[in-house]
Amino acid sequence: MKESTDHAKVIVARSPGRINLIGEHTDYNNGYVLPAAIDKAAYVAFKKRQDDKIILTSRDFKETHETILDKVERSEKGWPNYLLGVVDQLLKAGVALTGFEVELWGDVPAGAGLSSSAAVECAMLLALNEAYHLDMDRMKMAQTAQSAEHAFAGVKVGIMDPFASLFGKEGHVMRLDCRSLDFVYVPFHTEGYKLVLCDSGVHHSLASSEYNVRRQQCEAGVAMVAAHRPEVHSLRDATLPMLEAYVAPKDDLVFRRCKYVVEENARLIEACNNLEDGDLIGFGKRLYQTHEGLSHLYEVSCPELDFLVEEARKHPEAVLGSRMMGGGFGGCTLSLVKEGAVESWSAAMKVAYQKDLGKELKIYVANIGNGGNIQH
Repeated sequence: MKESTDHAKVIVARSPGRINLIGEHTDYNNGYVLPAAIDKAAYVAFKKRQDDKIILTSRDFKETHETILDKVERSEKGWPNYLLGVVDQLLKAGVALTGFEVELWGDVPAGAGLSSSAAVECAMLLALNEAYHLDMDRMKMAQTAQSAEHAFAGVKVGIMDPFASLFGKEGHVMRLDCRSLDFVYVPFHTEGYKLVLCDSGVHHSLASSEYNVRRQQCEAGVAMVAAHRPEVHSLRDATLPMLEAYVAPKDDLVFRRCKYVVEENARLIEACNNLEDGDLIGFGKRLYQTHEGLSHLYEVSCPELDFLVEEARKHPEAVLGSRMMGGGFGGCTLSLVKEGAVESWSAAMKVAYQKDLGKELKIYVANIGNGGNIQH
C-alpha cells in the first residue's frame, strides 16, 4: 500500500539562484567567494513511476523530453541536461532509481549570471533525495551538482553556485573557502541600500565561452610557479612576487590572468572586513576594483557590461559600487544603490542604455533569501 502511495506522491522542490558579491573566478582556483542566495528560484515537481521511463517537461520552454533509465545521456535541447546530469551522477554512484516524471519551471533569468543552471540541478537533487530517502547532506548535493555540470554541460564550474543555492541564509552572505569548503555566514547589514542587477541582455553561454580557457591559463600559471616553488598547488598559494618572478617573464597573458585572481582573493578579505566594520563606502570601492580586474586583466567583460559600470560611476550620489557579475561575456552588473534612489537611477540607466546601445535594459532588485528546500 505504501509503495503505490509513494509513487503517486508529488514532491515539489525549490532552489534559488545566487549573486556573488565579490570573489569572481576564484572558486576554481581554490580561493574565497562571497555568495548569497536570492529570492528567485527554480522549481521541480517530481513523481516516481513504476517503470523505467523518464519524462521531463519544461513549463518555460513548453517542451518535453523522454528517455529511459539505462539511456540517460546528453540531450541536444540543452535544458534537460541539468536534470539528467544529476541523475547520471547518482546512477554512476550506484543509487537505485525508478523511472519518474518531472516538471520544471522558475523565475531565475537564464544567461544573466545568476546561476539558473545550479538552481535547477539543486532543485532536482533535493527532490531525488526526498523521493528515494538518500540522506545526502547539502555539501554532498553541491558536489554532485558540480560534477553534473562538468559531465553534462561541459563547463568546469567551481563549487560556489550549487553551494550558494543550497546553503543560502536570509540577511547573510557566505564567505566560502573553496579549498577546505569551510564557510561562515557574514551578516549583510546594508540598511538604506539595495543590491540592484542590470541585465545587459547579452546571454552568455559558459560552455561556448572562454571560461574553460581561463581555467587552463590559471593552471598554466600555477605550473610555472610550482616548478620553482613546489608548495604552490593553486593560485590560492601564490603571491604577486611569485607571479612576477616566474610567470611574467614567460607569458604576459597568463601573468595577467593569474594576477587578477591573486588580487581578487586579497580584495575579498578586505571586502569582508569592510562589511564587518559597516564600511559600505569601502565595500563599494572594492566592487569597482573587481570590475577593473575582470575587464582589463581577466578579460571576461563585454562592451555592454563595461558601459553599465561606467554609467553607474556617473551617479556617485546614488551608487557606492558596481561590477559585472558571474562568468562573464554577458549577464548582469551588480550595483550597491541608495534605497531612495533606486527608482530614479534605474530609469536613468534604462534611458542611457537605450540611447547609447539601442537595447532595452531589464533591472531587478536582488533580495537575499534562504537556500533550497522541499515545499510542504
